[in-house]
Amino acid sequence: MNSSNSDIKEIMQQIVQFTQDRDWDQFHNGKDLALALSIEASELNEVFLWKQPEDVNVDKIKEELADILNYAFLIADKYNLDIKEIILSKLAQNAVKYPIDKSRGNAKKYTEL
Repeated sequence: MNSSNSDIKEIMQQIVQFTQDRDWDQFHNGKDLALALSIEASELNEVFLWKQPEDVNVDKIKEELADILNYAFLIADKYNLDIKEIILSKLAQNAVKYPIDKSRGNAKKYTEL
């Protein structure tokens, strides 16, 4: 097993252990985890609200991004998903939708390429 995959597993184990130690599993159904992830994403947006991108508080970005990633990992754990596999699979799908020769430097959606 390479280090990145073992790093992901270690992070996943620590997040799950954290929630188990506090008996929070009872609250962590798929729906509520998805809602929590969305709320945390909104809190990340709030860090940028009314500011220039270069004027944001990077420590706040780290806090909110960590919350987002925690919930994403918990959702993956809840549904027994392999994070590395689902990310690489989605990248492969996107490579087909967005071929380099058509999408390089272009922000159009794949249906408009």
